[in-house]
Amino acid sequence: MRSHLSWSAVVIALVLAGCNAPTEQGQEGTKIPITTRSEEARALYIEARDLGERLRAADAREVYRKATALDDGFALAWYGLALSAQSPKEFWEALDRAKTLAGEVSEGERLMILALDAGARSDPATQIRSLEQLTAAFPGDERAWNLLGANHFGRQEYDDAIAAYEKALALAPEFSVPYNQLGYARRFMGDYDGAEEAFKRYVALIPDDPNPYDSYAELLMKTGRFEESIAQYEKALEHDPHFVASYVGIGLNQMYMGEMEKARETLGRLLERARTPAEKRAALLRTAESWVFEEETDKAVAAVKEMSAVSEARGDRAAMAGDLNLMGNILLEAGRVDEALAHFEKAVAVSDASDTPDAAREAFRRNALYNTVRVALARGDLETAKAQAEEYAARVAEHSVPFERRLSHHLQGLLALAVEDPDAAVAALQEANPLDPRVQLALARACAAKGDVEAAEQAGRKAAEDNGLSFNYAYVRDEARRMLEKV
Repeated sequence: MRSHLSWSAVVIALVLAGCNAPTEQGQEGTKIPITTRSEEARALYIEARDLGERLRAADAREVYRKATALDDGFALAWYGLALSAQSPKEFWEALDRAKTLAGEVSEGERLMILALDAGARSDPATQIRSLEQLTAAFPGDERAWNLLGANHFGRQEYDDAIAAYEKALALAPEFSVPYNQLGYARRFMGDYDGAEEAFKRYVALIPDDPNPYDSYAELLMKTGRFEESIAQYEKALEHDPHFVASYVGIGLNQMYMGEMEKARETLGRLLERARTPAEKRAALLRTAESWVFEEETDKAVAAVKEMSAVSEARGDRAAMAGDLNLMGNILLEAGRVDEALAHFEKAVAVSDASDTPDAAREAFRRNALYNTVRVALARGDLETAKAQAEEYAARVAEHSVPFERRLSHHLQGLLALAVEDPDAAVAALQEANPLDPRVQLALARACAAKGDVEAAEQAGRKAAEDNGLSFNYAYVRDEARRMLEKV
């Protein structure tokens, strides 16, 4: 499941990373080595890697910790701790240790660590180059191809992602992991039948694991088959009663069916069962979302404040900054513009005071402009909005991070709508994030302004029937439905 925190996006994009021992499957040297002084630590690493590949991050994290306790110089175990981190603070601490050790391990391990670090520091060029070097050096390692596929997937380059996943499966047809993201990639390309085929294969390969049922359930939710989706999520929980994503999925299905109280009861059960701060935060995040659907802004903000208190108790300012951004967005969407701006400004101050690397703090400040442009637009201050949007576009161009480019196009589309230039708005919004229901709603408005009723209805329906994991859906669903009635 995706989170609103930028660090989580990085971890999720790379969470399927792993490596094999040189003697596993195939000839010596075809697999990325594992460098450790302890055979027991190696066995623990492989156990943790298996758990991580099944998206059981909390369980994997405990095993990775045991591996580092046996060999503090085990770079890949620290890398695994970063991938399974439950907070930004934990992520950066583990990644920094892995980087320190990167010069003492094989070239394959070094490239994996370098790629993760580059992604976390908003350096996509180094990230993709490192992963391409990895697959070139180890073309017989299915996990190297899977990792490259995950990177393309995170960049929304789904054709390239599918090609990499299929190479991984050609090397190891029984390797279950690529089927999961292959299903998502096909889904995001609109190939629901192909996605269902991939997820069913995923279930067949590891029928005793919760995640295949969870992933298939998400597809069913997306297509509006809510009761079937809940049944699949319940199957996941039968296999692991602590599988957080499935509680969230059931809650979301209930929200989409209009059963908000029932959804909050489901999320309340998750909160009671939560074993880690991250699991508590997941329950509270989606509780906030349920209140946004009901336009109960104060209750939504209160839930996010409770979520942030979990991180404050751990001194995790990076997470707290993300929470302030979320509160700002909730308030902005509710029309409480001045309060929203105050939260956005405080978010930057809290991020600046965090112990994350300079590059991460600079990226947070850079992307704060996305929020202030939207504040200016809400106030009708087009001059300020235009100037700040141009500044953001220039700063984004320096780094060329795909998701930032899409945010910049979103702003350009909103500006064009504000000055009643629907042609420019459509052109910009078509380059924005197609998975963001806010973008689809704006695109529907632009198409309607052009008189393109068919395109307006298509985009409006995507916004109204998103049925996915995006928190942004709560902001636009009802408005999109009202718009469709008028198209």
